[in-house]
Amino acid sequence: MMEINEFDYTVIGSGPGGYVSAIRAAQLGLKSAVIEKAEPGGICLNWGCIPTKALLHSAHLYRKVKNGHAEFIGTENLQPNLTAIVKRSREVAARLSKGIESLFKKYKVTLIKGTAFIEAPGKLRVDLSEGDKLELRSRYLCIATGARAREIGDLKFSKNVVSYREAMTPTSLPEKLLVIGAGAIGSEFADFYNALGSQVTLIEVADHILPTEEKEVAAIVAKAFKARGMVIHEKAKILNLIDTGSGVTATIEVAGDKQEEKFDRAILAIGVVGNIEGIGFENTGGVLEKGLIKIDEQCRVVGAKNIFAIGDVTGGKQLAHKASHEGIIAAEAAAGKKPHPLDMNNVAGCIYTEPQVASVGFKEAELKEKKIPYEIGTFPFLASGRALASGSDEGFCKVYLHKETGEILGAHLVGPEVTELISNIALGRTGELTFHEFADTVAPHPSLGEALFEAILAARGKSCNF
Repeated sequence: MMEINEFDYTVIGSGPGGYVSAIRAAQLGLKSAVIEKAEPGGICLNWGCIPTKALLHSAHLYRKVKNGHAEFIGTENLQPNLTAIVKRSREVAARLSKGIESLFKKYKVTLIKGTAFIEAPGKLRVDLSEGDKLELRSRYLCIATGARAREIGDLKFSKNVVSYREAMTPTSLPEKLLVIGAGAIGSEFADFYNALGSQVTLIEVADHILPTEEKEVAAIVAKAFKARGMVIHEKAKILNLIDTGSGVTATIEVAGDKQEEKFDRAILAIGVVGNIEGIGFENTGGVLEKGLIKIDEQCRVVGAKNIFAIGDVTGGKQLAHKASHEGIIAAEAAAGKKPHPLDMNNVAGCIYTEPQVASVGFKEAELKEKKIPYEIGTFPFLASGRALASGSDEGFCKVYLHKETGEILGAHLVGPEVTELISNIALGRTGELTFHEFADTVAPHPSLGEALFEAILAARGKSCNF
């Protein structure tokens, strides 16, 4: 049975970009719909950002109690309850997914559970979850189909070579674990399993782990990982990876030397690829660039009429908050507003290892390349009373200021709760604040936020605490 429905604004995908975009369009008076083939909230909420942070919270708490504070609490023979840790993570994801469904009802967004196919601009066919088909017409479409874990060459998923999805629902802890790829995803999983007792080997082909971050920042995380017994191979290659059925055998090349090693399990975390296949993108007239959808500054698909695209499927920084903001831009553009373009250099990146990592704005290498005059301010958490009191004094705050104007050019933080602190710099850059506004702001004491303000003062020799 083919039923016809008509909407003003229809989003394919209900991830952090898609659901926000549909709700914003509804707030602006557009009749909105979301088509989702799986759980509302997409990969991020159900199988990415949120459940992984729940896992890391539990693992870090276990590590702190077992290793850091046993002398105060008396926790001999403490063991992790993996089943309970995974159960809590899934419960958190399920609760938020139901919350999104409630938001759809509140703002009168129609949720259609099924798989969408674009037959022409403004015309969709939906294969519904219950087996029927639906024809849908919409003035505007927004593609928010996200991305999936990447396979490259002989590095394929199998029983014991798993993606992030299987890695976050383990039924047992591997005694020996290989993590291939030391970006944000790989490093977070390496930290999680190491905290619970697995012997972890982390492999990265680039010069250092966390290759999108500055080397000095990555070095702090690598030092912490190694101190906990993790093996890290940088500038390394996996020459061969065999799933033996009972485990994994890997041939690893490090500094020209080849070694074969056996593991119980391997996590493949070598990036993601956009979900473009099977959605009918070829019928839109839109342009693809290196397998990703090309968009303009208002998230309109280049070459397509009345079609927007947001999030991972468009490339750039693969971050949930970036997708959400793009979703708002797309909805407002469809409603006839004139939203401000998103400055990607003001989008902060966060990594939830222990210690945490956060950055926004320019790196030092980029400032040198662009010949922008700058000065550096740093402040170590070792000099922070709040960090010392909490027993988390690894890392530092580093800030770049324009040497002439005092503009906040960028910040690179590693240490306790820096994923919360970085918003100060993101706001400062968006608001075009300078050294002077930060210097005149009184940060509360004792707080971790003081370290960030002290780093800014240090850039001009005005910190009295370091």
